[in-house]
Amino acid sequence: MANWKIIVAGCGGMANQWVGYAAERTGAEIAGLVDIREQAAREMASRHGLDVPVFTDLAEAIRQTKPDIVFDITIPDSHYDVCMTALKAGCHVFGEKPLAANLRDARTMVAAAKESGLAFNVMQNRRYLRSIRAYRELIASGAIGKPGLIAADFFVGPRFGGFRDEMESPLLLDMAIHTFDQARFISGADPVAVYCHEFNPPGSWYKGNASALCIFEMSDGSVFDYRGSWCAQGAPTSWEASWRVAGSEGTAIWDGHEQVFAERVRPNADGFIRETERIEAAIDWKGREGHAGCLDEMFAALEEGRPAETDCADNLQSIAMVFGALESARTGRKVHIEEMLQR
Repeated sequence: MANWKIIVAGCGGMANQWVGYAAERTGAEIAGLVDIREQAAREMASRHGLDVPVFTDLAEAIRQTKPDIVFDITIPDSHYDVCMTALKAGCHVFGEKPLAANLRDARTMVAAAKESGLAFNVMQNRRYLRSIRAYRELIASGAIGKPGLIAADFFVGPRFGGFRDEMESPLLLDMAIHTFDQARFISGADPVAVYCHEFNPPGSWYKGNASALCIFEMSDGSVFDYRGSWCAQGAPTSWEASWRVAGSEGTAIWDGHEQVFAERVRPNADGFIRETERIEAAIDWKGREGHAGCLDEMFAALEEGRPAETDCADNLQSIAMVFGALESARTGRKVHIEEMLQR
């Protein structure tokens, strides 16, 4: 196993999970911490018992410590500069979602990673759950035939306070990419076009639009229907959303927790409403869940010389769903994803 030297850029938000992971991983070593607020970096080092230098400038940190990997846990508006600085210095990049703050930057970053031959992977921790793995395998097994409709409901009402309350499109910009990426993961299909309507319902404590309805046409001919709200009070769904995939021979359900099953039409069934049989999914994935599972995959891919599941080139399709939905909501028309990616 390689001994990877890591620089952590950004010591707020989700940084604790990333630093904790690296501090415990065999074959990994945190070489330094970077934050524009030096005190935040020092506090992070103290919290995890790290005796490492702290910096306010990433380029200088890389020059002094010569790391193999940069963990980018900065705010989205900083992802472009962090990624490009790291790649230019010959470092792999493991970054928090979203890939970038806009599609133009995202395309440039993906192209730079490809040209450099270095890994640039994006955190999509909601792919790394026992239940979603079981759900994907159940659908891929052909249990419900060919999928035609993928439906996800996301209804929760968190009161974060802070910047999210002031965002123009808090649901689509800060949260929906998780569900959009899950839809791609579950179906194995990519987005072709989207129509989206976003709005801010009565009772919302957000300044911007906290609810959205999206219809995505997918590359396998299926349709992905997303209904979401970040100001839904009462009867919440899971944070992983509640899912229904309707296929040519049945329907697969995942409640976003541990309930994963399908109901398939029985062979030779007849009648007005055809009789079905229930198929319970085997929830037996052995990998770790959440951030740890995604980071495990990033390191495994690096050591095996292959793209990670959440390689930037793949993730570009997920972030394009976000910006495609925003463009559709802004213009009131169906938006083709390929047009977005070519701008």
